[in-house]
Amino acid sequence: MFFQRSRFSHTMSYTLPTLSYSFSALEPFIDTKTMEIHHGKHHAAYVTNLNTALSHYPELPQKPVDELIAHLDLLPEAIRTAVRNNGGGHSNHSFYWELMTPGGSSVPLGTLAQELGSAFGGFEEFKAKFEAAGLARFGSGWVWLVKNKKGSLEILSTPNQDSPRMDGLVPIIGNDIWEHAYYLNYQNRRADYLKAWWNLVNWEKAESHFRAAL
Repeated sequence: MFFQRSRFSHTMSYTLPTLSYSFSALEPFIDTKTMEIHHGKHHAAYVTNLNTALSHYPELPQKPVDELIAHLDLLPEAIRTAVRNNGGGHSNHSFYWELMTPGGSSVPLGTLAQELGSAFGGFEEFKAKFEAAGLARFGSGWVWLVKNKKGSLEILSTPNQDSPRMDGLVPIIGNDIWEHAYYLNYQNRRADYLKAWWNLVNWEKAESHFRAAL
């Protein structure tokens, strides 16, 4: 069974991931205070709320969170929305932190670079389409580069804390366009945030995501 409700099984729990860089390392593109709040408050709240939602289903936290949100239809209806929102928030943010690095490569690497050229006509064309998708998302959400079910690269956005994994898609890169991702530096200037974010992308990590999806 995907889950088992029990009062006696050993209960595991999800934890807030430790960053591989300091809160100040992404400046000037994302400021220290935003990182402190975004990681230590917002992401931490998703983890706490997810563990609370699963407290009566101790088998579930033993599964990777990405697996959990990819099979929402198999979860008890009573916790499905909480897992969608908070499990999605935990998964998305864990992915987001790893996809950023201070002083990384400014352009895609390896096979991914070639595929971006084939799919979108070049790196600059890809960036323009990715930014446009991020700007087009009304309100809160994410913008993604994914491998779709046909095996092709595709740009899409999702609302709130929804993940492409919920639709059987494989994320390659993803950018948080929730207001709190950029509110202290950029306030309501989403376009400026989207452009600045390219200075932080860890293309080595993106390449590893792409190779794993092949």
